[in-house]
Amino acid sequence: MKEQLTLALPKGRLLDAALRLLHELGVDGIDQDSRKLIFTDVRRGLRLLFLKPTDIPAYVLYGAADLGIVGKDVLLEQEPDVYEPLDLGFGFCRLVVAEPRELWERDDPAKWSWVRVATKYPRLAEQYFTDRGIQVEIVHLDGSIELAPLVGLAERIVDLVQSGETLRANGLVEVAEITRSTARLIVNRASMKTEHAAVTGLIDELKAAAGRNAPAPLSNGPPRGARA
Repeated sequence: MKEQLTLALPKGRLLDAALRLLHELGVDGIDQDSRKLIFTDVRRGLRLLFLKPTDIPAYVLYGAADLGIVGKDVLLEQEPDVYEPLDLGFGFCRLVVAEPRELWERDDPAKWSWVRVATKYPRLAEQYFTDRGIQVEIVHLDGSIELAPLVGLAERIVDLVQSGETLRANGLVEVAEITRSTARLIVNRASMKTEHAAVTGLIDELKAAAGRNAPAPLSNGPPRGARA
């Protein structure tokens, strides 16, 4: 049995909420402004790794971390062979197809036969279009996806949105929603067996803390980008 569990945390938009959750469990003393990538809470028997969100599944899959917190969007894109025991309920966002407003005003998605799409999510994007019988050319980017239609790299994008403000600021309109995402807890399969008591104990604590911090349900309004 290990002296401590290792939990991988995502740098970026999910980190603040993840740390608030851990704070409820008594994990404290973490300096987010530090350049350190590893923190250890000896009292809790927990080591924390701070990683790029897209790297977390690999760390958990190969056992460098026993557990990790990562968005469902990353899990759907990568499909790692890990346990996913808990929806933590924070970090809600949506993966959508978007295009420039001037194109949207004359566009009919029902008539699409071929599209070029810029995205950080090539597998999910390709699956979405091919499932609908649409030929798709994927332009795989790692950042500034909204820029692609503005400079003619691709007419459409597939990207993650929260409020949609970044789309609107760049003259883009949502055309379709592909999937929704929240933060998930994932667990290495071997760790679930060899560290069963410690892992399940942490899962139960996180589940209780997530329940106490659950956001109010979202209302079901009309889809963004829908024509009046």
